[in-house]
Amino acid sequence: MLNTLPWIWQRVHHWFYYGLVFTLLLVTVGASPWLVADISQKYVTLAKRIGAQYGPRAELRIMAWRRTVEESRGLPIEQQLQNVNGFFNMLQFVNDIDHWGKNDYWATPIEFLGSGGGDCEDFTIAKYFALRELGVPDEKLRLVYVKALRLNQHHMVLAYYHTPTSVPVLLDNLDKTIKPAIQRNDLLPIYSFNAENLWLAKEKGRGQLVGGSSRLSLWTDLNNRLTDLEG
Repeated sequence: MLNTLPWIWQRVHHWFYYGLVFTLLLVTVGASPWLVADISQKYVTLAKRIGAQYGPRAELRIMAWRRTVEESRGLPIEQQLQNVNGFFNMLQFVNDIDHWGKNDYWATPIEFLGSGGGDCEDFTIAKYFALRELGVPDEKLRLVYVKALRLNQHHMVLAYYHTPTSVPVLLDNLDKTIKPAIQRNDLLPIYSFNAENLWLAKEKGRGQLVGGSSRLSLWTDLNNRLTDLEG
């Protein structure tokens, strides 16, 4: 019983924190001093620009994103994973065709937050870039394209490797609890990538390196748009 108390407290803090963030998003029309504190002018300006495009709640979502990043700096990696996964999983799932009018579109984190939703790729991409900003090495992260067997459809999750040979844990918007990959028998890996490399999935191990991630046109286009958006 005593061993469960840290986990329970972590979950209570998690629910309270994100409940507070999204309550602010719903009931305020301007960024509160708490959201703005310690956030660089670059992102305050960006939030206002996104708010002008998508509406006042979009500005607040951008500020809440920056607040989550700032408050996660220097924390243990397990807490950083929880914070990032929990924050982005609060957003709404929307299919690309309904959201962007395209069959497949990989949104930048700014587009994802500005528009207030996206599909599985958008959740995964936003988490990846947030963790990279927090200093997580690229070699410890992979965006993994899988088949969700229960839904019989393609899906994407983010994998974090504690060590090069460890079983990764998965950050997912379907199953919102971070779990080791071996506990996700509902997912069948197809390929994975990070900023540098692209791997095809194998039955065991980390996959077969087949080249650079620049071979993925959607990934290249996403990074170009992100550079333009952040100025």
